Amino acid sequence: MTRSTQLFGLVLLLVMALVVSVAPAADPRLKPVAGFLKIPKGIPVGAASGVDIDSKGRIYLFHRGPRPILCFTAKGKFIRSWGDDLIGSAHGLRIDRDDNVWVTDIGHHMVFKFSPKGKLLLALGRADQPGNKRDLFDKPTDIGFGPKGEIYISDGYGNSRVIKFDARGKYLTQWGKPGKGRGEFDTPHAILVDRKGRVVVGDRENDRVQVFDANGKWLATWPGFAPFGLAEDSQGAIFVADGRANQVLQVDSTSGKVVSRWGSQGTEPGQFQLPHMLAVDKKGNLFVVEIQGKRLQKLRR
Repeated sequence: MTRSTQLFGLVLLLVMALVVSVAPAADPRLKPVAGFLKIPKGIPVGAASGVDIDSKGRIYLFHRGPRPILCFTAKGKFIRSWGDDLIGSAHGLRIDRDDNVWVTDIGHHMVFKFSPKGKLLLALGRADQPGNKRDLFDKPTDIGFGPKGEIYISDGYGNSRVIKFDARGKYLTQWGKPGKGRGEFDTPHAILVDRKGRVVVGDRENDRVQVFDANGKWLATWPGFAPFGLAEDSQGAIFVADGRANQVLQVDSTSGKVVSRWGSQGTEPGQFQLPHMLAVDKKGNLFVVEIQGKRLQKLRR
């Protein structure tokens, strides 16, 4: 073996060691809880697209099947369901500060607000009328809430924009267009307003998150993953459902760099088949829904 070959081998080993040392590791604190959700007989769960947790710990699951909005106790016991008469095709679900349930319906191009017991309180959009006007959506994907109850809708599949309304549903502003530049989107698929008041948007097909102020001014871009879903815990940590990698990620809320990741493709507990959206409860437990897996998983911290 020549001296140059030896040196090359040494350099290669050093590079590999460096890559291993800086690669984000799986989070050892997260443990899958198998079989915690008690699905009633007669409700076949379809593609599971949305999930959130209310202030009392109740779990809301949104899926593409009969009785699309399902409510459970914190321990996974079934409470109630609704939505057959309104929902065309389930997508995003979020709980506001008053425990109202908001959903996006990509089948009818609508956004609905319900009371915790399923009473319809507000409808945005026009049923079966997709469009790009301020009172129309084209397959809206997700909902976020500002500190004064403002409503942010990622109008993702058809319009590549974010629309902002006041707490009563009055139009305020919008931003975004198709593209790869700052403030442009290719399927804005998830949205949240974090504890700093920033609007965080999962720009799915551009494989990045974009961060804005409350009125749409671009602040930052976090590249390197496919953000199907976004969630924030009580400490301000941000989690991403990376549907392409079949993983859940935690990213630094300042730099956007991945600090830990969890999961792989598969059907076992702790593995994922197209993780779509996710939520975090007050204890830091993660709840992840899967489109292809057709299930909700709880990852206990």
